[in-house]
Amino acid sequence: MEEIGHRTVNVNGINMHIAEKGEGPLILFIHGFPDLWYSWRHQITALASLGYRCVAPDLRGFGDTDVPANPTAYTSLYVVGDLVALLDAIAGDEEKVFVVGHDWGAMTAWYLSLYRPERIKALVNLSVTFTPRHPKRKPLETLKAVYGNDYYICRFQEPGDIEAKFAQIGTGRVLKEFLTYRNPGPLYLPKGKAFGHPNDSAIVLPSWLSEEECHYYACKYEKTGFTGGLNYYRNLDLNWELTAPWTGARVKVPVKFIVGDLDLTYNAPGAKDYIHKGGFKRDVPFLEDVVVLEGAGHFLHQERPDEINEHIYDFIRKF
Repeated sequence: MEEIGHRTVNVNGINMHIAEKGEGPLILFIHGFPDLWYSWRHQITALASLGYRCVAPDLRGFGDTDVPANPTAYTSLYVVGDLVALLDAIAGDEEKVFVVGHDWGAMTAWYLSLYRPERIKALVNLSVTFTPRHPKRKPLETLKAVYGNDYYICRFQEPGDIEAKFAQIGTGRVLKEFLTYRNPGPLYLPKGKAFGHPNDSAIVLPSWLSEEECHYYACKYEKTGFTGGLNYYRNLDLNWELTAPWTGARVKVPVKFIVGDLDLTYNAPGAKDYIHKGGFKRDVPFLEDVVVLEGAGHFLHQERPDEINEHIYDFIRKF
């Protein structure tokens, strides 16, 4: 079988690493945290074999892509700007492409849909719904009010603080803690306790995740550190400020949304009502399908790759 290819593309002064395979209509895969292009390995192989050109970058701050030092260089405008420049460089005559996103990659895909809808043929997003901008309430104050200061996104805010804790725990163990998290409730990282497990306790890997795969993640994060990925969270309020012109804007591209019923995102306060009682469809009028995978957690594209591949293919083949 043909290997997944790798190369570097310069976008907006950033050297961006991309993985690619296949020929045909382009699918852009956008990863989240703590992920890499590698989280799409199963989708790239499967969809390339079905006649698509699959491209998965490491986003800025991750993997083999440059890690800008400026913490404000991770807003949605910069990240979407990288992806638009990437498409300009690699998409050839294809004006529109398919997009698949997960976690922060799903959020980035929603932003891409708002900023440049004419570049998207159809979108499949996993785990994270569209979040309409609330004109009078910043995201962080909302998260603190709902969850308190130990909530993982709140704990990520102070530069250097959680990085020091992660260094103490060890890169490989931190990644295993995140990748094996299956509690449908919120993730808390209390000061001094972090994930709540002794450092010498065993982490049992699920059947879908091998030591070899964990090692790949750990090698890349050992090289870059976590700061680049954490800076996405540190720009939540700045994103809110910068996206004021899009208050009330709707996502007007065809969308399929997939989430696991054990995902912490699906079990967040108000999420199920928003998804199933009309709010999501109001904000994303061309939402064509919502799939809730029973027994699946947050990293569903790695946990249940065959089903996810089928769901993606069944949707994009119509276009």
